[in-house]
Amino acid sequence: MENIIQQNAPETNRPAHHLSRRDFLKTGMLALAGCMCPQILMGAVGRPLPHDRSLSFYHIHTGEKLKAVYFSAGDYVREALSSINHLLRDFRTGDVKPIDPGLLDLLHALRARMGSKDMLHVFSGYRSPETNADLRTNRHAVSGKSLHMQGEAADICLPGRSLKSLHKAAVTLKSGGVGYYPGFVHVDIGRVRYW
Repeated sequence: MENIIQQNAPETNRPAHHLSRRDFLKTGMLALAGCMCPQILMGAVGRPLPHDRSLSFYHIHTGEKLKAVYFSAGDYVREALSSINHLLRDFRTGDVKPIDPGLLDLLHALRARMGSKDMLHVFSGYRSPETNADLRTNRHAVSGKSLHMQGEAADICLPGRSLKSLHKAAVTLKSGGVGYYPGFVHVDIGRVRYW
């Protein structure tokens, strides 16, 4: 019996949990892939994909309301994005432009940071170049390179929460530009800056 055990024992004196160089490299590459593309890796190994993300909006100029799950099963939901694009259109001209999903993720994170599930009240989402130029002519506070024209900015408030606390929460996210204005807070996914 002792001979059989010795014959089946590993030929080296390495512990059973020792990784070969090849196994170590494979593990490292999988870990790196997981950092760079977690959704792909998680899908490949059969683990649950990230949770659903939803937003709800009330557009103060049009009176329109929308609640949408915009991210589900590890991907953005095309139909929901289309509905959000329409709601956040340039309400002055009716022009619609795709809203950057990164802005939606920022708004989702901001609402979570505020501990709120209330509708975000929107003053402005997408802004056409024509509208932006008109506003710039009449008001000096509008940037000629506004990220509203790229679908990367929104002017919002959150009912029942002060603008000061909303501004502070947006600043703590360090995810883009944050501006404080009478009546609303501007957030965008450009470079990090505050005013």
